[in-house]
Amino acid sequence: MVSHSVWIVGTSRSGKTARLVEQFCNWVVSEKQYTESFYTKKTGRKKTGHVPEFLYLKQTEPGVLVLAANDDNRRELGDIIVTSTLGKYPVRAKTPLGFFQDEVILFWPLLINLLNLKAQFPVRLRPETEQELATKLWRPQLDEEILRLAGVNESRLVRRILDLLQLAAYSGIPCEDIAQILAKGLGENTTTLEPEFLASLLLDWRNWCLERGLLTYGIITELYSQHLLSDRNYQQHLTKRYQAVLADDVDDYPSVARLLFELLLDRGAVGAFSYNPDGAVRLGLGADPNYLEGLAERCRVEILNGPPPESLSEQLTKQMVELVTEPMVMLSLPKTVYSIQTTSRAQLLRQTAEEIANAIQSQQVQPEEVAIIAPGLDAIARYTLVEILVKQNIPVESLNDQRPLISSPVIRALLTMLALVYPGLGRLVDRDAVAEMLVVLSRKQQPPENSTDAMNRVSTNIDPVRAGLIADYCFVPHPDRPNLLPVSAFERWDRIGYAATTAYNQILEWLEQQRSQQELRLIPSPISLLDRAIQRFLWNGSNLPYEQLAALRELLETAQHYWEIDTRLRQIAPVETTPHTTIIEFIQLLRRGTITANPYPVRPIGGARKAVTLATIFQYRSSRRSHQWHFWLDAGSPLWAKGGAATLFGAPFFLRDRLGEPWTAEDEKLAEEQRLQRILTDLLSRVSERVYLCHSDLAVNGQEQLGPLLPLVNACVTVISEANVN
Repeated sequence: MVSHSVWIVGTSRSGKTARLVEQFCNWVVSEKQYTESFYTKKTGRKKTGHVPEFLYLKQTEPGVLVLAANDDNRRELGDIIVTSTLGKYPVRAKTPLGFFQDEVILFWPLLINLLNLKAQFPVRLRPETEQELATKLWRPQLDEEILRLAGVNESRLVRRILDLLQLAAYSGIPCEDIAQILAKGLGENTTTLEPEFLASLLLDWRNWCLERGLLTYGIITELYSQHLLSDRNYQQHLTKRYQAVLADDVDDYPSVARLLFELLLDRGAVGAFSYNPDGAVRLGLGADPNYLEGLAERCRVEILNGPPPESLSEQLTKQMVELVTEPMVMLSLPKTVYSIQTTSRAQLLRQTAEEIANAIQSQQVQPEEVAIIAPGLDAIARYTLVEILVKQNIPVESLNDQRPLISSPVIRALLTMLALVYPGLGRLVDRDAVAEMLVVLSRKQQPPENSTDAMNRVSTNIDPVRAGLIADYCFVPHPDRPNLLPVSAFERWDRIGYAATTAYNQILEWLEQQRSQQELRLIPSPISLLDRAIQRFLWNGSNLPYEQLAALRELLETAQHYWEIDTRLRQIAPVETTPHTTIIEFIQLLRRGTITANPYPVRPIGGARKAVTLATIFQYRSSRRSHQWHFWLDAGSPLWAKGGAATLFGAPFFLRDRLGEPWTAEDEKLAEEQRLQRILTDLLSRVSERVYLCHSDLAVNGQEQLGPLLPLVNACVTVISEANVN
């Protein structure tokens, strides 16, 4: 019997997603609805026609499950499918983990009966809250001797242990079997902790969370794979809801996704899957591309041959891979590859930014056609590149720029405000923080036009100098009740000026009003106070820059989540603490820098910004973007072999084709070589005109850079060095 399911194989930008959408449209709509002109407009290719096994899915039947590797891809794929079918067919677009989470919450009553859990609505833990609670639970057992054996600090060890639970869940392995797999994989390695000890910690953590109705990504995935998928009642509901499944880029899916797909296919659903042999962006972070590839045996395989249109893949891939794998080969790269070489990294950053600025100003390329890609972006590199380009009126878009919330002046100001309103928080406030708060909260109503950065380009009534004077003379430190005095407490208060004095008095009056309401218990929670401050001082009828708006939204989301978890824990086990201990812990959590500004949605609404893209290798490959010009930063860095993302501890032990097998130095070397080849192939498929290899002899720490891409730098014919700048 010929399978109706399709397995689509192709390299990056070979048309896999378009073919996936075409297959779906072949299933659900007529020829007249899905016209050849529409397909040609969307894909740039001629329509290939219907498959021989033409199949119609009916609008009256259950819907279609559409899965994508990450949230950005999910939204784009869902929009394309809805547009191509004119919105007439029920489609549910999710990421695999998002689908597991929705199913676990939807069928929570079933899980309560299966596992004899307490009847309470589940609450999902964010990773930073997960780590904080796990640290508190395990701290009695993680003594100094344990930390010495592990060779890492407490925070890193806790994260490493929690990642083991997540990796096991993604692989479809129950928590009880983690010790066995680790013992087999680690063997006689005495530099790590005992597998039984690690597994016991995870079992305690999982049971502690389930007793309180708290769900992490690892626990969610384990509940779904170990309990829901094997339950007959759930299987019946699942197959009644979906008659087809479409999954894009399954090479980035965890192993348990295959269990879901096989169940649906066994129950009569049809499937269409796309697979990129040069993808596997999340390999080492929970993805298992080799295991997912086994689904091809159940499908009709379609191979999309040929390089992507308008890319340098066909011209450069073979040469670059050969140079990297066999450095002694004498080859010269064509003139489409340029090299920017300097001695220090500071010179490299400046020269790279100036090369981009000159090219854009001479109209050789547009900002949106340029991407800067690095194995890792430290704060210095990011700031330098952005600062130089923005001064040339060239906007820069950082992909998923997950800087800690506390790095935003607006967030620091709001936390200082909390400490001034609620009693008992005086030790969290100092003069510098107060001065910064006065600057931030005294912003004028409308920011300047074309403002691209948050507070740096917003006009304020109290400048930093006046704010410092006020803080020096009017701020009264106190461990319980820090206070701000009237501006007249400063003998030369006339030097402050009318505008600054007026703004300070308004802030002072508002703080006094909030203190009074707090004493009368008229402020429901600190979240309400944060919202009031944002409405009064920051929003104030103005249009906030997107970066600032994202940080504020993330702060409110984080605060709401934190107090929700705190409320749940106090319901289960009331604790005797001071009234504002939770606020202190919340501020300290933010100050540790563990929470990043990445709220939903994570992208601005509207068309794409006409800006230079700045991203790490991992971020760029995950976004599936393409550009005319690429600047590969730090081309001599050894991090290129790592793919720009650290592999989780123990990840190789949980791959289905080698469960528990030891991971040797030879395995690591081979994995890095294969990863580097995939990176080169993938990136070259995403650039159409030029590649700049940006290399400095010395890294930021002063060490010589001898990374795997150095042979490519040496093989460049066109070299832009310090000598011929300007």
